[in-house]
Amino acid sequence: MNVSSSTEVFYITTPIYYVNDVPHIGHAYTTVAADVVARYQRLLGRQVFFLTGTDEHGMKIEKTAEQRGMSSQELVDEVVERFQHLWQVLNISHDDFIRTTEERHARSVTAFFEKVRENGDIYLGTYEDWYCIPCETFWTVNQLEDGNCPECGRPAERVKEESYFFRMSRYRERLLAYIEEHPDFIQPPAKRNEILSFIREELRDLSISRTSFSWGIPVPGDDKHVIYVWFDALINYLTAAGYPDGDRFSQVWPADIHLIGKDILRFHAVYWPTFLFAAGLPLPRKVFAHGWWTVEGEKMSKSRGNVVDPVAVADEYGVDSFRYFLLREVPFGLDGDFSRAAMKGRLNSDLANDLGNLFSRSIAMIGKYRQGKVPVPDPADQRYEEFSRLAAEIFAEVSTGMEDLAFSKVLQAIWRLVVKGNKFIDQQAPWQLAKDEAKAGELDQVLYCIAEALRLITAYLLPFMPERAGEMMRQLGLTMEHFSRGAEIFSWGQMPPGTVVEKGKSLFPRLD
Repeated sequence: MNVSSSTEVFYITTPIYYVNDVPHIGHAYTTVAADVVARYQRLLGRQVFFLTGTDEHGMKIEKTAEQRGMSSQELVDEVVERFQHLWQVLNISHDDFIRTTEERHARSVTAFFEKVRENGDIYLGTYEDWYCIPCETFWTVNQLEDGNCPECGRPAERVKEESYFFRMSRYRERLLAYIEEHPDFIQPPAKRNEILSFIREELRDLSISRTSFSWGIPVPGDDKHVIYVWFDALINYLTAAGYPDGDRFSQVWPADIHLIGKDILRFHAVYWPTFLFAAGLPLPRKVFAHGWWTVEGEKMSKSRGNVVDPVAVADEYGVDSFRYFLLREVPFGLDGDFSRAAMKGRLNSDLANDLGNLFSRSIAMIGKYRQGKVPVPDPADQRYEEFSRLAAEIFAEVSTGMEDLAFSKVLQAIWRLVVKGNKFIDQQAPWQLAKDEAKAGELDQVLYCIAEALRLITAYLLPFMPERAGEMMRQLGLTMEHFSRGAEIFSWGQMPPGTVVEKGKSLFPRLD
């Protein structure tokens, strides 16, 4: 990505996904959410840098590769393709895809490690405690639950080895003060409180190297140690932004939003800020931890065989319908449940009945009564003014909702316009007006308002449903040029009179 020196960049990230697993609905959820934010910011006219990628180091990868009789690099090269394919399927508009096995990342991690060591925050010692391999997490004996990892419930292993340590304890008070002074830094608020109580309890120095495996980035100057996977992984956000090279990095960093699942909040809201403090770098503006998905009321797991394959769901229901469902069904930040019945119900009622119906009947009427041409509006007309007021209210709701990542609320606000459009047609009854030549002017106003409502709905849905919104745009006789004027596209009255609309196939066929 080229960054011009005068531009402030909006930088959003997903976590980098661990490649020992197949992509599931949780991965799709975070990435679709980030994509919606990125697309919305681009519509507002901002320069956006949207990053996703994969985390490819660690003991788990090394062990899995050994079991499969292949090298660690061969394993990650094979699995990374599944993630790249999924982002293609889901129409993800990322600007960069980072892999922690890339040379640029090794350079960045090495530079960062040396900077923190130079600042006196890394020392050599001995690590003796419990370690969970699947979670790549260290635990004290008090944190274990019946000898098992408190996160995943699997057995933790007793580990004793020489290790480099990061002086995390040194930053305890500073981090507490920062979180208290920046209430938006950790979202939602319940997660912020969770992190505050964790830090208040204790913040110990962190073991940041291992000698028991070799699949990772070597510690500079001591290559019998590899850098602990989280110290390596989190730095991806800096690598992609251009660290440690000055100019581009200062344009892109700090990130505006790190979007993550709640299971990795502690790494992003405790470890990461302290690493950045130690390197003398600014903190990201917001870390937002969303909830988890269950499937048909049950926790998702391989053993239950209920892991939802996003590629299969997108194939069955349509990519944009799936994207819509993920962000409409559950308030972002809470846990949600995926069920086919809920998905069908939501898609039939919101997309087929409400939105699809509004589009097909509106375009058919403009075709039938005005040869497909959008009439000239009268801004003094009461109907026009009424819609104009509603449009301003919706823009305010959408702006706040997008700022808060309240996607479900944003879609509810957009649907106010969909519902209003359908009601308006029923109340105004254009088919009756068309019978009376004296009411031709009135019919023009009704048809203009309907066409403009459709344009506005399309503008709002471009980030959520890029493919279907593209088809809506085509039926409305518009091009992307009409939607490239920044925030102005969300104000009422932008539909050019004389535009020729064209009926297309059903946008959202009903699901049986």
